[in-house]
Amino acid sequence: MALWTGIGAVAVSSAVAAGTPARGTSAAPPPGFEEAVGQTVEDGFPAAVAYARRGGETWRTAAGVADTATGERARPGQRFRIASNTKAFVATVLLQLEGEGRLSLDDSVERWLPGMVRGNGNDGAAITVRQLLNHTSGIYDPTTEPEFFAPYLEDGDRDHIITPREVIARAVGHPPEFAPGRGWSYSNTNYLLAGLVIEAVTQHSAPAEIHRRILAPLGLTRTSFPVTDPGIRGPHLHGYDLEGRDLTRFSPSYDWTAGAMISTVDDLARFHRALFGGALLRPAQQRELRTPVSFPDAPAYGLGVQRMELPCGTGKDADPVTAWETDGGGPGFTSVALTTADGKRQLVLAATVFDLAAELKGEPPVPRSKGLQKAQRAALCA
Repeated sequence: MALWTGIGAVAVSSAVAAGTPARGTSAAPPPGFEEAVGQTVEDGFPAAVAYARRGGETWRTAAGVADTATGERARPGQRFRIASNTKAFVATVLLQLEGEGRLSLDDSVERWLPGMVRGNGNDGAAITVRQLLNHTSGIYDPTTEPEFFAPYLEDGDRDHIITPREVIARAVGHPPEFAPGRGWSYSNTNYLLAGLVIEAVTQHSAPAEIHRRILAPLGLTRTSFPVTDPGIRGPHLHGYDLEGRDLTRFSPSYDWTAGAMISTVDDLARFHRALFGGALLRPAQQRELRTPVSFPDAPAYGLGVQRMELPCGTGKDADPVTAWETDGGGPGFTSVALTTADGKRQLVLAATVFDLAAELKGEPPVPRSKGLQKAQRAALCA
């Protein structure tokens, strides 16, 4: 869904279980790390799980309940939907393909997907693959419309399938938001088209390429890419809306390469470490990954990743730390992964509320909590 902006909406009540102690190293966890994760649960999330790394020391912690119906405690290794964190995996594959000389990010969409982006002022010949990845294409995003999700939220059919091509067809039924390259607007349609470009270039499915190029080499065995399966397989957290309704079962079909993947905090951290450590891309493509757009009021968004300046300290001592970030917010789940620019520190945190209906109405989709900000300071600040 929309670019994640942090845990910050109205608070709701929730049962709170004792936190799971941080594990992974003999060293004590960063001061305030476990408490910050626990605060997200106190502030209204049924569960929160987190991973932190400082150099070679790692910690994992969990608070709350994985399933409010059974009272099962949350554990750091449980799976959750990572939503738009998926986009970084997709961008990585396309950058690898460019590094192999199989395409250029400056190729037009029309070259690889002839006739798919046409009509109502849309012109795939004027849009590049790079503009898909950095959200400067101007292509409309129909997943911002309440009626798009009516089969799921109003009719109650959580197994309903909307194919990526159907989403794209709905998108080009609207005029573009702006001329290609003349603005910035987050659009899931961009990454559905990017997934189809992967398939056109490789002649393999996009999930298969992500598995072959990233998941298998990195040993991300608890990360998966469902296409239509509405369930989460294996030990997992349940996700909820603000009223406590269980949204765990939800078809990922419409999200596909824009946000359908499932993972854990450890697997996301390993992916981040490889990506920002240069293990997945050649130097030229690594620079492209980290080259942000430069439009007024636009975030420092690169190719599926965002550069952030995180405050550390207060007053004259408030020196920010630069970090690279991916995030995700989708039915039932909110997550963020951060890696400092020097690669020495990481935080991955997932919490189990994202109210899609509220977001579609322009309302905050998650409980208000300062837990994320406190966790960021604990894990990433000196």
